[in-house]
Amino acid sequence: MKLFPYGHATHPQWRMAAGLVLAQVRAQMGLADHAHAPRLALLYITDHYAAQAQAILDHLRQELPSVTDWSGTVGIGVAVNNAEYFDEPAMALMLCDVPAEHYRVFSGLAPFPAQGFADVALVHADPATPELAELIHEMAGRTAQGYVFGGLAASRSRHPQFAVTAEQSLADGGVLEGGLSGVAFSSAVGLLSRVTQGCQPVAKEREITEADRHVVLKLDGEPALDVLLDDLKISLGDPQAAIPVVRATLVGLSPVGQSGVGRTGHLGNDVRVRHIVGLDPLRQGVAVAEHLEPGMRLSFCRRDKQAARADLVRVCAEIREELEPEMLSIEAINAWSDDPVANLPPPGKRMVGAVYISCTGRGGPHFGGPSAEMQIIRHALGDVPLVGFFAAGEVAHNQLYGYTGVLTVFTAN
Repeated sequence: MKLFPYGHATHPQWRMAAGLVLAQVRAQMGLADHAHAPRLALLYITDHYAAQAQAILDHLRQELPSVTDWSGTVGIGVAVNNAEYFDEPAMALMLCDVPAEHYRVFSGLAPFPAQGFADVALVHADPATPELAELIHEMAGRTAQGYVFGGLAASRSRHPQFAVTAEQSLADGGVLEGGLSGVAFSSAVGLLSRVTQGCQPVAKEREITEADRHVVLKLDGEPALDVLLDDLKISLGDPQAAIPVVRATLVGLSPVGQSGVGRTGHLGNDVRVRHIVGLDPLRQGVAVAEHLEPGMRLSFCRRDKQAARADLVRVCAEIREELEPEMLSIEAINAWSDDPVANLPPPGKRMVGAVYISCTGRGGPHFGGPSAEMQIIRHALGDVPLVGFFAAGEVAHNQLYGYTGVLTVFTAN
């Protein structure tokens, strides 16, 4: 695969933005190191353009007739390499150089591929879909890796999704609302994906030993409210000081029997971060925005600029480390140099494109300035083609997250 052509623009008039995007894409398609005739497009728009979603898709399909398959959705913002368009009219388009036999666009009109095809899948979803978490879990179970990545559409009006297959004509539309859509990829497509939580534990992880639906009653056998006050070093006797601290605190929840804090002290990929929604002094409980079960593990966490930046840099570094070959020792180099038919280790894989889904509660301001989140990724990964959006919930592995970023890169040898 070659580098994925991509373009992005903001303009009050969608046709002007589309013209700028098309100019960028066409210019890149003429470059030697970029794909010349990709068939799969990922399209993300901000909700300022939500009402014009069908017109935008129709226009782009007419201008790029060789692109046969389309997927994407709407966000409060769209993300690209080094920039964020947040709460302004904008769009981002990336053309993926993936062979047609190794991907399938799916939606309510084009079912998810039969068992055995999908290795992983990119998923877009309407946040109002009933039993959404269960649907995501079920879809992940139909992939070989048990892994899906993506996010929930975020909009103050409509929640359009783009889903077009090669068999659909322009008359078939391609803009849907409700349910799930996306792209399933076979094992022949190189993908690396990581989740950044952007939170750091402020105390040791504990086991939920008693709970009532969404209220934690006991942690490690102790009243949950007492544990919270001790861990945060606050007192209900001084509510003016205690309330802001509680409001700034989140909980990281891990499945029953699993630890959610890694050896380096960061939250693991299976942790779901949720708000504290209230205190229950009568039962000495802590109410959390999640259904709870005894045996789950809980960590009190904080989200701040330093924690978010550090964790985002960490996941970028993990991706780079997996792509780049290990350094050879001097002895190994000398041994190979003396062998006329030496089998040198293969070069590292290279990134040809990326998708980044971030929470609407993150973005540049949370990282210290406009576009700061995407600039961190650009600094860590380099000038890789990247598109994405700011979502109402993020999808990774087999579950639904909040307050996270999901970074997925396409790789080629």
